[in-house]
Amino acid sequence: MALGCALVLGAVAVALFAQSEDPVDRGGLRAAETTATGDATASTAASAPPPGSEAATPPPTPVAVTGTARNAREGTETRLPLPRFVSLKAERVNVRRGPSSEHQIAWVFTKKGLPVEIVAEFEQWRRIRDSEGSEGWVFHSMLTGKRTAMVAPWKKNRSVPLREAAEHNAATVALARPGVIADIDSCNGNWCELTAGGYTGHVEQSMLWGVYPGEQVGN
Repeated sequence: MALGCALVLGAVAVALFAQSEDPVDRGGLRAAETTATGDATASTAASAPPPGSEAATPPPTPVAVTGTARNAREGTETRLPLPRFVSLKAERVNVRRGPSSEHQIAWVFTKKGLPVEIVAEFEQWRRIRDSEGSEGWVFHSMLTGKRTAMVAPWKKNRSVPLREAAEHNAATVALARPGVIADIDSCNGNWCELTAGGYTGHVEQSMLWGVYPGEQVGN
C-alpha cells in the first residue's frame, strides 16, 4: 500500500514539473508553438546558413537615424538599410532559431501589426528583434513595410497622452496605455502622428518603440 502511494505521488510530481517547463505567454503577444505553421511558403532548404545562426547572440545596438539619413549598412538581399523597422503581416508568425523552416520554432507571434526590427538578412529570411530584445528568424513574406509603433512599453502603468497637435501644451485627445500598438501616419523627427483604437493624435517620438530617434516617416 505504501509503495503504491509513493508511486502515485511521484507521478504527480513529475507531471507538475513538466508543466512548469512550458514557456510563458508574454501578455498575449506571443506563445509557444511546436507545429510548423505561420511560415507562408517558406522553403525547407537552407543553403549554408550563416555561422552561429542557432545562437541568440544579439548584434550591436543600432545607430539612431538622424533626420532622413539612414545607417550605412545595407541588407545583403534587399540592399535596404539595416537595421530597419517593419511590422508583422499575419496574425500568427513563427520565429525560428535559424533561417530555414527546418530550424526549430522558438516562439510564435500572435499579434498582427506588431512592430519588429530587421537586423539581418539571409536569402528569403529576416532576423528580427522585438521590443523585449529577443531575436529570431522570420520568413520575409510574414513582414510588411507598413509602419507601426508600440507606445512606451517600458512605462508599465503610466499612460501616454495622444495630443491634438505636436506640442506639449496641446489638448489631450486620448490616453494610450503602455504597449498599445498604433499605426504611424507620419513622424517629423520629434513627434509622430498616430492612429489607434479610433483615435488620432500626436505622441513624442521618444515615447515610441518602432521608430528611430530623429527619423522622419511619411514626410
